[in-house]
Amino acid sequence: MARTSTDRTDQKPHTPFLSRPGVRRLMPFVLITAIALVFIFQNRASTEIRLLIPEVTMPLWGALLIAWALGILACALTVRRRRDRHSRRPGV
Repeated sequence: MARTSTDRTDQKPHTPFLSRPGVRRLMPFVLITAIALVFIFQNRASTEIRLLIPEVTMPLWGALLIAWALGILACALTVRRRRDRHSRRPGV
């Protein structure tokens, strides 16, 4: 006899979206990113920024966005490096 769509004995129970581990790990990142982006785009005045020797005039939101992106990149590389280090077996 063929199974019908109402026979759910072999399916996993439904987990609410916000209770899933992947979503719970991502929520702080999404919240901090939203707050950071609001802060960045509220600062629209031009400012002078010294990059070692040259002095550049640019909007403050651009400088903040660059700093935020570099921080995200550094975090991603650190997490990836840590995960790679822990995945190896000692002595192999």
